[in-house]
Amino acid sequence: MMLEYCRIYVGQHQPMQQLLQQLTAFEYRRLDAVADPGDLAVHGGVLDLFPATFESPLRVEFEGIKIASIRSFNPQTLETLDRHTMVVILPRRVHAKPSLDMPFEACVDLKEGDCLVHLEHGIGRYIGRATIRGPSTRTTAAGRGLAQDSAPGGLHSQDALILEYADGDRLYVPMDQLHLVQKYAAFGARSPSLHTLGGTAWQRAKAKAYAGAWSYAKELLDLQAKRTALPGHAFSADHEWQQTFESAFPFRETPDQTTATGEVKRDMESGQPMDRLLLGDVGFGKTEVAIRAAFKAVMDHQQVAVLVPTTILAYQHHRTFTKRMQEFPIQVEMLSRFQSEAQQRRILQALAHGHCDMVIGTHRLLSGDVRFKNLGLLIVDEEQRFGVKDKEHLKQWRTQVDVLVLSATPIPRTLYLALVGARAMSLIATPPENRHPVATQVVEEDEASIRRWILKELHRGGQTYVVHHRVASIHRLAQRLAELIPEARVGAAHGQMAEEELEQVIVAFIEGELDVLVTTTIIESGIDIPNANTLIVTRADAFGLADLYQLRGRVGRFDRKAYAYLLVPNDAGLTAEARRRLGALTEHTALGSGFKIAMEDLKIRGAGNLLGVEQSGHITAVGFDFYCRLLREAVSRIKEEAPLELKAV
Repeated sequence: MMLEYCRIYVGQHQPMQQLLQQLTAFEYRRLDAVADPGDLAVHGGVLDLFPATFESPLRVEFEGIKIASIRSFNPQTLETLDRHTMVVILPRRVHAKPSLDMPFEACVDLKEGDCLVHLEHGIGRYIGRATIRGPSTRTTAAGRGLAQDSAPGGLHSQDALILEYADGDRLYVPMDQLHLVQKYAAFGARSPSLHTLGGTAWQRAKAKAYAGAWSYAKELLDLQAKRTALPGHAFSADHEWQQTFESAFPFRETPDQTTATGEVKRDMESGQPMDRLLLGDVGFGKTEVAIRAAFKAVMDHQQVAVLVPTTILAYQHHRTFTKRMQEFPIQVEMLSRFQSEAQQRRILQALAHGHCDMVIGTHRLLSGDVRFKNLGLLIVDEEQRFGVKDKEHLKQWRTQVDVLVLSATPIPRTLYLALVGARAMSLIATPPENRHPVATQVVEEDEASIRRWILKELHRGGQTYVVHHRVASIHRLAQRLAELIPEARVGAAHGQMAEEELEQVIVAFIEGELDVLVTTTIIESGIDIPNANTLIVTRADAFGLADLYQLRGRVGRFDRKAYAYLLVPNDAGLTAEARRRLGALTEHTALGSGFKIAMEDLKIRGAGNLLGVEQSGHITAVGFDFYCRLLREAVSRIKEEAPLELKAV
């Protein structure tokens, strides 16, 4: 079955009424305003719709019967998140097996010079658009004759993309064949080599990548089959207290959180050991899903262990879990260096006798003297940060108890869709309602401004991060800030401090005993302080875009406006590359927009970590999205026990 879809693009002649008929056939609901996937609304020449596969709604503006612009927007503030060249809209209910003919990306945002992958011809460079008459046409730049690709539909005028290949050859791709084209993305910023039209290199690269995707998918599915053969504890349906507990969550759940919670509970209630990966950006609500699973386990008289990579994270999780469970008769303990030996012995005894319901700890939990009376659920936060020995230990636990792994290392949705049939995964891609975009400014360094920003945060009862690029001068900067703003309590923290000393400073900041934390990029991961909503980065031009994006993610975690000030030397001292990098960050202040810049790079790095070195080579050869298509096809065919073949490609 070929999947039905509707494609719209800027400049397209498409009467709004015709598009509305198509969307009605796709079961979209017409309302006064859009709020959820499947909604659409019309205001004069403006169509708002929330496509089934999108994270935010779209606004399509018409000029007569021509589409003038397409952009995604925040439904609360109406702020523009991104502008799109072309989008693909799927029906609300998609019942179709994946096919290499279906469009994989929901939107394509093109600019001249971008490298694209054509499924049949390989990697070319986008150089513009043209109006063509007739079927899809390929011509050489030097005019060495004209060749035509067969295409249905007879002769008629339509828009086409122009792709340039090796030796200056050009390929014209009509808009009705855009599903054959994707943006090229791989690791690093290096441009790939262009393929030769009619050459064999692309077919060879495609065949090798498919064989690699097949072997990876086979390995995952074999693991899955082995695990389903193992006996596990089938948890009972939700206890009567579960609803009361969940309704005490002080925020409104996002649709992704609700879906993920349901998936985790279904796994727990099945007769096989759960091994689910829960993915989501920092602050998107993964911990609440884990807390609900932990509560469900305890209500079924099972113990819960939460394993984290750092003492600071253990401390933060212990605070969060304890606060959420405080109205219920549940004993939550922490096992880390923060406890004395006597306290640790008491907790170990409580675990062994079943008097402790939940324990949160570092790799100390994996020690031989830790014994549980009735362990039923293991929650692992940031598994990739544990060593080889710890991971081996975890493999044994995976065969005995239900395991939920949390990861803030993002991966692209395309990889998630490709893997979802082969690995139990849940993706939280929507930010909580109360998250505001971070107001970002690039400014020249000036002490008077720094004092003003910190005092402004201080006056509203908040805290400030000051991120410095050099450990050697960090204490000197902290001393200078203490002199500049005597009203503020200033502390310094960096990775070269003794571990106990570092923990003391971070805990003091978490507890609100410090107003300003002068630190390094160590705050990028694992520190969640909703009260810190001003970020000042000194010499921001010395940081990479991914670092700056992740640092900016530390603020804006609360229901108040957050600010990021990127300090630079005077403009003349900036390199062109630094200026471009900082400009990209200030243009993309909206929450979802990071997924367009640094997040693209971060996600592909995350994908590389998940897939391994061998698959990374195939990604470089054919482009990330095309590799994901191949992987998705491989998963589907192996599950159907179909033979390996590349004819469908």
